Amino acid sequence: MSAKPIITSRSLEQFLDTGITLAREVLLAHQHENGHWCFEFEADCTIPSEYILMMHYMDEIDVELEAKLASYIRAHQNEGGGWSLYFGGESDISCTVKAYYALKLAGDEPGMLHMSRAREVILALGGVERSNVFTRITLALFGQVPWGAVPFIPAEIMLLPRWFFFHIYKVASWSRTVMVPLFILCTLKPHARNPRKIDVRELFQGDPTVLSSYFDRNVKRSPLARVFLLLERCGRIIEPMIPQRVRGYAIAKAEQWFIARLNGENGLNGIFPAMVNAYEALEALGYSRDHPYRRQALAALRGFVIEREEDAYCQPCVSPVWDTCLAVHALVEAGGPACKPVLSAIEWLKKCQIVAAPGDWQVNHKGVCAGGWAFQYSNDYYPDLDDTAAVAWAIAREGREEDRSVLNRAADWLVAMQSRNGGFAAYDADNTRHYLNEIPFADHKALLDPPTADVTGRVVSFLACLNRSQDCGVLRDAVRFLLAEQEESGAWFGRWGTNYIYGTWSVLMAFELLKEPSLQPAILKAAAWLKSTQQVDGGWGESNDSYAHPDLAGRGQPSVATQTAWATLGLMAAGEAQSRAVQRGIRWLLEHQTEGSWHDAYFNAPGFPRVFYLIYHGYRYYFPLWALARYRRAMKREEQ
Repeated sequence: MSAKPIITSRSLEQFLDTGITLAREVLLAHQHENGHWCFEFEADCTIPSEYILMMHYMDEIDVELEAKLASYIRAHQNEGGGWSLYFGGESDISCTVKAYYALKLAGDEPGMLHMSRAREVILALGGVERSNVFTRITLALFGQVPWGAVPFIPAEIMLLPRWFFFHIYKVASWSRTVMVPLFILCTLKPHARNPRKIDVRELFQGDPTVLSSYFDRNVKRSPLARVFLLLERCGRIIEPMIPQRVRGYAIAKAEQWFIARLNGENGLNGIFPAMVNAYEALEALGYSRDHPYRRQALAALRGFVIEREEDAYCQPCVSPVWDTCLAVHALVEAGGPACKPVLSAIEWLKKCQIVAAPGDWQVNHKGVCAGGWAFQYSNDYYPDLDDTAAVAWAIAREGREEDRSVLNRAADWLVAMQSRNGGFAAYDADNTRHYLNEIPFADHKALLDPPTADVTGRVVSFLACLNRSQDCGVLRDAVRFLLAEQEESGAWFGRWGTNYIYGTWSVLMAFELLKEPSLQPAILKAAAWLKSTQQVDGGWGESNDSYAHPDLAGRGQPSVATQTAWATLGLMAAGEAQSRAVQRGIRWLLEHQTEGSWHDAYFNAPGFPRVFYLIYHGYRYYFPLWALARYRRAMKREEQ
């Protein structure tokens, strides 16, 4: 990529206006006719691998699509021979096992160079024995490991009382929508069709026929985890004694639960793992291929596929509401002739507000009126607080009186979803029973939805912008939570974006809007940290490695546009618009702008830290524009 000529202080203003104009034009070019944006949303090779596995499980193989998915997977094999969870990351055992199996199903021979290299990586990492729970469940469905290698999650879990230590409404929304169809699969124990009869016995270090759910015996476990393992063993012992009538009732209850939430062609919870489990569970329950539920579920999965001339991949989700509201933020900041597109986007967003549908959040918040937004086109059961706050904040920035009722409804819903510690989570409140992360199923340690600084920052930003007197206590408690969450370094952890730069930007934007003098020490500390992580070239770049190694906070990869935008926005919110650090960051953005946009295809968010990572392809369009436009506004204000 060729960069622009070095920009001097004198020429900065000229380049700034040109850069903003070009970036705005490019962003507007991606707007759909009805006013919304929806950019590609990419994950690692786990999802396209699972798509191939699903086709072979069901014996519904689209040969052309399979070949393109396989091409994508091969192209993303890392230099070490395995597959990583993000660019530059280490080989991940579970991702590599699934990629290898998918390629073998697609026709790649074990003797091929890329396959033998992958096999060496898997064996060096301990073999399939070290793969995670979800990989083991897939292998059990394909008959590669006994069902004893899978945690005991029978359908009878649906019958547990609310007071019991485990209940589906004690875990995160994403966990329950993934788990309930799995209860059916792990109870009925169906066999994959696997028409080509492909196995992966060569990936085991031991004998796969004698493996149990405890084949990772050498893993150190907490005392509580060992108790849960003992309880699991007891459950396996008593399973044969469960009356068939009880079992049938439990399966029916799980079936009714997930079918009520199938969400048409938008899919169960709008996320691939839940959707593929539901599709396979429908088959296991005897629904025919032409049944409307099966057709809808397959259409939802197929709708996630991005198919190109040479390859294809499957998105884990789609992000229209999130993309649209952030594009609105950037365009509002930029001003100018974008008014009509902004109003069109706001009208589209208002139509997406969930105001009357049933939702899982109501189980723990009875009597609270709906008012949130979901991440996807339609997902009425699962509005989320982050989208709701970001959307409502974007609408509020236009300051239109006709939007007031929409904003009040959103604010009322958000306020009702505040956790007891003052923070806000993604989907629920007080989802903090951390002992549940010790159950055998939860080896990903992401079963829960605790409050986070980045979501809380977004809620505070909206409520501060709305400025309702009744929200003073809510804001006070939220600020207390944010101050308690600030790291010793001055940064904030970024749960839903990579990582400390994202978290710090999120909170600083909120603190600026509060205009509270007592927050100045925390703001100055955060600004100093952001400055300390600026790279020599003037930009910022933080790797997902910082989730596993906090000493890499704010660092770990070359400067990228999204990270640089977050950092400069954070510093400007901290009152540092005139600083040399911000000027260098803005200059870096302008020098690396190409044809109105930025080449920034790095993984910029975690689905689950240390487990699953994402690329929001829209981030390189709207965040740099937001930063450039904010800088121009700050400079004009200074001139006045």
